Amino acid sequence: MPKRILVTGGAGFIGSHLCERLLSEDNEVLCLDNFYTGAKRNIEELMDSKKFELIRHDITLPILLEVDQIYNLACPASPVHYQYNPVKTIKTNVIGALNMLGLAKRVKAKILQASTSEVYGDPEEHPQKESYWGRVNPVGIRSCYDEGKRCAETLCMDFHRQNKVDVRIVRIFNTYGPNMNQNDGRVVSNFIVQALKNQPLAVYGNGNQTRSFQYIDDLIEGMIRMMENESGFIGPVNLGNPDEFSIKELAEKILKLIPESESKIIYKPLPQDDPKQRQPDITLAKQMLDWEPKIKLEEGLKKTVEYFRKIL
Repeated sequence: MPKRILVTGGAGFIGSHLCERLLSEDNEVLCLDNFYTGAKRNIEELMDSKKFELIRHDITLPILLEVDQIYNLACPASPVHYQYNPVKTIKTNVIGALNMLGLAKRVKAKILQASTSEVYGDPEEHPQKESYWGRVNPVGIRSCYDEGKRCAETLCMDFHRQNKVDVRIVRIFNTYGPNMNQNDGRVVSNFIVQALKNQPLAVYGNGNQTRSFQYIDDLIEGMIRMMENESGFIGPVNLGNPDEFSIKELAEKILKLIPESESKIIYKPLPQDDPKQRQPDITLAKQMLDWEPKIKLEEGLKKTVEYFRKIL
């Protein structure tokens, strides 16, 4: 049965893909965004749908809506943006989550909170399981995001225990694909844009630090399965691709996909609190959601390169 679904941060990278998928399943979609990092062009094609509505709003301010489900994705997710105004970032994570949980409580909506692998900090456990409490610096330059998301998870659990709100928590690992912001400072978009512009690819540290990259379509599938599961499973659950690559390998793969590029790899010092390893243990997602990523890195990178060729 079609539902009325609110997606906060709906004009952002992940949000726009989620809105498109939910519309394709005949739902009514309310896309809420303050356009701090979201972009109109991400949702342009959805505007023609009678079932799509765009609301320009900041979730740090309350809003009254009637909905069946809420996907709370609003928050800048790349260091460049979340460190630009750290106080705003933590307000979005904490006050924004409070407002959305209050709305869910009032209208008895199900709510899915987009958390992050950053809650694990610079981990001493590898790969990271949901039961690992993490190693986060509470006073570092990244903590507005890390601690903000940890606090949002706490709020979800407390609203669930105290007010019986139907919550779901997903911890999202590095995700890439079309609609990424070209200057958002994330490694995949950085490298592709640098290679297309014949600029040097800046690798931080020695390039041996690893990341696991999941393609956007795999993530959206996991989020929808999490929202729709009726087993009483509320998470948190890791959604990520366990295939691990070094940053240097990623740079080399991207240069291969853009053969006309004259870019070379250069090395720069590692930023503060940058994790050395990041890899999800997705055992729980496989068991509870019957979910695992299907799209291999090369295939996803090809689609992403095509997208950036178009917009550049």
